Amino acid sequence: MAALTAVVMPLTGAAVTYTAAAGGGDTAPTGAGVLLLVKNGDSAAHTVTLVTPGTVNGLAIADRAIAVAAGAEVGIPVTNDYRNPGTGRANITYDAVTSMTVAVIRVPV
Repeated sequence: MAALTAVVMPLTGAAVTYTAAAGGGDTAPTGAGVLLLVKNGDSAAHTVTLVTPGTVNGLAIADRAIAVAAGAEVGIPVTNDYRNPGTGRANITYDAVTSMTVAVIRVPV
């Protein structure tokens, strides 16, 4: 599991540097203006899952699964709803990591 670091985007904009998605999953900071950017360079669709810690009345809250089509790029908000209370970070998993690259950015809010 790799710990992704959020790059704060300046108001003037900046290039985004992607890294390979980790086979065992990744962690990322959470909060307002935090986005997980995912590029799927594979010829097959893949699913990115943000683990939702916590319960409501003793029932687990469902994780958020996002489909990323082949060749697509998506931005996924990583709000504090996904913050693991033990680590303070979101846990992210992938159904496969073939040709999957990721980056985390924080935009001014």
